[in-house]
Amino acid sequence: MHVHRTDPGHGAEVLSLAHVDHLLTETAIRTPAVRVARDGSVLPEASYTRGGSLAGKPLTGLVDPVKLMRLLDEGATIVLQGLQRYWSPVGDLVAELELELGHPCQANAYLTPPGAQGFAVHSDSHDVFVMQTHGTKMWEVHGDGGPGDLLLEPGVVAYLPTGTPHAARAQESVSLHLTIGINQLTWRTLLQREVGRLLAEVPDEHLPAGYLDDPARLADGLADHLAALAGDVRRLDPAGLAAGQAEAFLSGRPPRVAGALLDRDALTTGITADTALRRRSGHPCVLLDDGDAVRVLIGDRVLRIPSRVRPALEHVATHTRLTPGELPSTDAESAVVLCRRLVREGLLEVAR
Repeated sequence: MHVHRTDPGHGAEVLSLAHVDHLLTETAIRTPAVRVARDGSVLPEASYTRGGSLAGKPLTGLVDPVKLMRLLDEGATIVLQGLQRYWSPVGDLVAELELELGHPCQANAYLTPPGAQGFAVHSDSHDVFVMQTHGTKMWEVHGDGGPGDLLLEPGVVAYLPTGTPHAARAQESVSLHLTIGINQLTWRTLLQREVGRLLAEVPDEHLPAGYLDDPARLADGLADHLAALAGDVRRLDPAGLAAGQAEAFLSGRPPRVAGALLDRDALTTGITADTALRRRSGHPCVLLDDGDAVRVLIGDRVLRIPSRVRPALEHVATHTRLTPGELPSTDAESAVVLCRRLVREGLLEVAR
């Protein structure tokens, strides 16, 4: 376990008690985005949801805020699951972390009333970062020397490796903390994918009859197939596979285009050489040469842009804030055209 202390106000900027109140009481949030636990057990959805309709069509799993608050009063913990999908500040944090680690991440939030404990001692199947954003929570963390106590308060972030047994109890006030799980990519996963692709090319022919009485009849054919497979494995290009893994990750993240409608409105009113732009948070901008074009990895997809504007793209890749007029090796009109495209594609946004 590792503990880090940071600005106590940062956590509230990402997810405050007011933010959670808004999500639970003012939006049509539905299961499975919310689940509820009490005394170590997950409560049935019917205890905190209701039905409804929209445009004449039935909706199920709508969170009933009255039922939910009653359960909170009775000591239940409310869990908001997959927050990175529907709360932009958490989504920004998760996306930035993914780019630092090279592993997919996801975030849950836990709202626990004073003195309550939602879950018994348990361990997670992945590494986690825990960030307290409101109130305090006493954590029981088990290590080689047995269990120990850790008080989390705003500004304290804890890192728990995979398999660390833990439990937590809120203290004198309601507690809110964010847990970011790291869904680790492993060597086994990478090798299984590549060797599995080679195995799929092995002829799917039946084994010779009679091998039950004489297993040696399999030996020659098996030796040939194993030798061929071993040769194919030896011919794999580690550098190419590594580059392919990185490219797949940097172009396969979920789309994140908050503000795209506002950007399109700005495009209609005009972008000039002096318009202030910025790269969207959590979006990479990785340039790969591809003949007379440059492939630009922007997180959720790949753009192909003529290589003549590579110097301008390099400026975009190395600056979080810019104006079209700052782009090198291109005239003002071409710079504006390029920036308009990058805004429309979601890599850049108009500074507001």
